[in-house]
Amino acid sequence: MGLIGSILGLLGFGVGISFGIVIGYFLFIYVQSSDVEEPKIRPLAERDTESLLGLLPEIPLWVKNPDYDRVDWLNKLTEYMWPYLDKAICKMVKNMVKPIIAEQIPKYKIDSVEFETLTLGSLPPTFQGMKVYSTEDKELIMEPSLKWAGNPNIMVAAKAFGLKATIQIMDLQVFASPRITLKPLVPSFPCFANIFVSLMEKPHVDFGLKLVGADLMSIPGLYRFVQEMIKDQVGNLYLWPRTLEIPILDPAKAMRRPVGTLHVKVLRAAKLKKKDLLGASDPYVKLKLTEDKAPLKKSTVKQKNLNPEWNEEFNLVVRDPQTQKLELRIYDWEQVGKHDKMGMNSVDLKDLPPDETKLLTLDLLKTMDTTDAQNDKSRGYVEIEVTYKPFNEKEMRKEYGDSTTVASAPEGTPAGVGALVVIIHEAQDLEGKHHNNPSIRVIFRGEEKRTRTVKKSRDPRWEEEFQFILAEPPNNDKLRVEVYSTSARNLLHPKELLGFADVSLADVVSNKRINQKYNLIDSKNGKIQIELQWRAASSS
Repeated sequence: MGLIGSILGLLGFGVGISFGIVIGYFLFIYVQSSDVEEPKIRPLAERDTESLLGLLPEIPLWVKNPDYDRVDWLNKLTEYMWPYLDKAICKMVKNMVKPIIAEQIPKYKIDSVEFETLTLGSLPPTFQGMKVYSTEDKELIMEPSLKWAGNPNIMVAAKAFGLKATIQIMDLQVFASPRITLKPLVPSFPCFANIFVSLMEKPHVDFGLKLVGADLMSIPGLYRFVQEMIKDQVGNLYLWPRTLEIPILDPAKAMRRPVGTLHVKVLRAAKLKKKDLLGASDPYVKLKLTEDKAPLKKSTVKQKNLNPEWNEEFNLVVRDPQTQKLELRIYDWEQVGKHDKMGMNSVDLKDLPPDETKLLTLDLLKTMDTTDAQNDKSRGYVEIEVTYKPFNEKEMRKEYGDSTTVASAPEGTPAGVGALVVIIHEAQDLEGKHHNNPSIRVIFRGEEKRTRTVKKSRDPRWEEEFQFILAEPPNNDKLRVEVYSTSARNLLHPKELLGFADVSLADVVSNKRINQKYNLIDSKNGKIQIELQWRAASSS
């Protein structure tokens, strides 16, 4: 009886469980509670501030502040590049910290301090938004909002008095708002010469610190003390206006700005070979610097003379004395037809000692290739005096580090001699009646310089630079800048004046540098941005 009762009890339990599951399934599917309300969907605009903050505790800056732009692309790029950036940054940190540690540890009688482990972890920082400023100087200013809750593993081992202590830094959090300035902008990749980094406010830094497996941050009072100390130390070093400067390029070479002048005096030539069948030749000299788009300098023509004397002086602007050469070519002038080459040669500027006049006698060659067998034949020679006068290096560093200063001309330069530098940046709101293909003509003391033509633009940008070598300061001179539009298709109005500006140079001489916008005369709203620099001889 007991066995039968047990069997019936098991069967009843199985049947009851099965019947209960079936009844529960049908009730769950087909019976709905009347207490459940449909969710109400409301626009975010109807929410108040508190409910919004409750829904979105981490609102990005590009939502709260219209000055900030979204940088999702940058976060995605950082995410993909983070494994490689981790290794590169750790390597750079080791190289930067190593000499600092070597200099400091003797003061505290520590034998060594080394990184046992250094990795930034797998979680990259995120940018909440970025603000970009535009200025009239050659610079780009960015202010990203950076948040990083990383999982780095940094272990530093210190040895002293035969003992070893290992400190581990982990669970790092950094919230910062740096200002990153790229300046000056240059026409050589990566298109900026220096990076300046500063903090607009003290950063928030939080991390875990372990010593021999024990959490040091759990010690009462130590956590807040370490946090405040880090904020103060970082603030003292990099809080704006203090900056961290990271040099990328030599700005003088990258911008290809003038770094000096080359004074050339063409004395004479001798034993020239005549090119004319009847009578002697009519020689003249052309000279220029390589890697320079400036017009050629040309001497006078000496009629029917194979041993001419010129005694003529020329000044050339030097941009890179390590790579540039002075090229001289002597031609036989012809009234009709092509002028015949009588010979040529070159001088490496890197071989010229600064501020020292050298008398050179150059054999004339057939080609500039010194290994060419054709150069073995005698073609005469030319005598010149050359003096390379570099600009003062200290002043050059000031110029490229601080956009408000300008380099001086070299010492020993005759009083008053200097270079007037004109940089045409851009124009705005140009309005042509028939076409808008603007170009600039710069006129100074009868000498003209021209920019390229920008087609179909009311707001063209040139970023072109011109130099005028002067024997005296332009105290009472004016610079004429004219904006023209040209069109080959418009036969009735092929050329149109869009406006002009007359710029007084007295302020440039006294201030050394001016960078501002000028209203164009004969233009409704047109403006042009011009940068002027005066590099005078330094007074001894």
